[in-house]
Formats: sequence, C-alpha cells, structure tokens
Amino acid sequence: MNRCRITLEEIPDGIRYSRAGLKRLDPRLMGIQLLPYTLAQQLEEAAARAHKMSVQGVQPKLSAVLRIKESRFEVVDRGGRFILKSCLPQWPEVPANEALTMTLAESVGIEVPVHGLVEATDGSMVYFIRRFDRAGQSERLPLEDGAQLLGHTRDTKYDSSMEQVVGMIDRFCTFPVIEKRKLMQRVWFCFLTGNEDMHLKNWSLLSRSGRVTLSPAYDLLNTSIILKNPQEEIALSIRGRKRNLNRSDLLDYLAVERCGLPPDLMRTDLEKLLAQAEAEWPAWIHQSFLSEPKREAYLQLVRQRVARLRIT
Repeated sequence: MNRCRITLEEIPDGIRYSRAGLKRLDPRLMGIQLLPYTLAQQLEEAAARAHKMSVQGVQPKLSAVLRIKESRFEVVDRGGRFILKSCLPQWPEVPANEALTMTLAESVGIEVPVHGLVEATDGSMVYFIRRFDRAGQSERLPLEDGAQLLGHTRDTKYDSSMEQVVGMIDRFCTFPVIEKRKLMQRVWFCFLTGNEDMHLKNWSLLSRSGRVTLSPAYDLLNTSIILKNPQEEIALSIRGRKRNLNRSDLLDYLAVERCGLPPDLMRTDLEKLLAQAEAEWPAWIHQSFLSEPKREAYLQLVRQRVARLRIT
C-alpha cells in the first residue's frame, strides 16, 4: 500500500503525496523532490549549522524553506519556515514515529502545525514541520517555553511538575480555563501514546492575535517504543510521581482539583478521547510508515494505556 507522506491516505503507486497533502503546504505545490542529502550528509550539515539554529534538541535539525516552483526544500541558515528533523542511526524510525503521533494528535482536535515526511536520496525518512512562530514575510511571534517562564535551563527542564505547568497557564494565559482544558487533552494524549519526554521545553506559550495561548503541539513522539523499557511514564511529575499513574491522577486530581475544571466536562472529554483512540487510531497506526513490529508495539501500548484510564 502506498501512502501520502503528509496525510497517510492511500495513493496510487509512483507518487509520494496526495493533492490534499500538498495543498496543506501550498495550493500551487505539485510535488516534493527528494531531499538532496544522504543521512550522513544531513548529520554533517546539522552539526555544522547547530550554532545557527534557534531550536535545539537531541534530533539533528536543519532550517529550510519550501521552494514552491522547484517543488523542493532548501536548507538555509536564516529565514527558514520549516524545521527538518533527521533520524539518528540508532533510532531510524523516529521521523515516522513523530509524523504518526502528530497525525493522531490532529485527528482528536489537538492543534498541530503542518507536518509530514520527505525522503532523502538514500531512502531515509526526514520529518518536516512548519514553524508556528513565524508570520507574514518576516514577523516573529513571541514564544516562550516552560523552562524560560518558570526559570529553568535546558539542564533542569525535567526538574518541575505538571502542577507548575498549570500554574504557568494560570499566570500568563489570557483565558486560562480554555488553555487548561487544552492542556489536559494533551496530557492524556501523551499518556496514551507513550510520550514520557514532555519536559518544560515542550510546553510553550504563544502570543498571537492579542492573546497568550498554548502554542500548537510539537515534539509529540511515542518514546516508549523507542526506548523499549522506559523507567518513567511522564517527564514532569504529577503528585510527585512519574510512573504508575492512573485515572484518578490524570482526571480527578490534575484536571479537576488542580486545573479547577468541571468534573462532568472532564469525564466527557476523557471518554471521547478514549473512544477515538480505540476506534480510530488502529487504522492510522497501520497506515503509518513505521515498520510492522513498531506498529504492533505502538498499538499494544495504546490499548494498555486506554485500559488503565478506564479503570476507576
């Protein structure tokens, strides 16, 4: 089965992208050429340009613009509107994992930027995502992550808690109740998809249209199937714990008690998410670009986590 590298929908052999997928990037776009770098060359370029990147992290990253007329991504030092994330040799399926997880998030109504996969000349997959802190020709939208807002550094980005993230939203967001409801959906989503790496730098606030809100979601990955035997279930503690979390922790305590959100509304939101995970996610997972063993591991983890959040 051939699938679009953006939408994951089935498409005819011989093409890489559906019209619907390309239109998400630009209505004029007719295709996307192979990225003209092997994996080794991508890693070299990322290392050489790392000091020029405004975003950092474990994965090698390149800044790029999309040349519509030439149907290609071009790596640049300045003015990039896209981030290209290569895989590491020890984790070759990370781009496909991130593309799938971001698509699952979008399927349940979580705001995510336009994203997808592009293939390199050696056949390796590269994940791309449009920057959401850019507007117009050159405007930069004010964006601050949780580490900045809570006085942490890159080295202490795990030394916090979800309770402090809730406090950050209360303090800085224009309409905290709206953003805390969005926060809870993302917390539940990350638990269901095995993401134990949502540290402070992955929770950001964005100023746009005169409002301070949660930024679109980013860096969503099923890290549990990458690390295989993770020691923790979340990056930031809840009730002082990072593992053995249950429905009471994530619903009654964090959503209702700490966020102050209505119990009936939170139960309805959680049950809707669990129903979507059960009914819709298996098809998305099987349509992904993960290998069959990784698909099965992903699906098994989702089923286990759904069951845990159904236990009262």
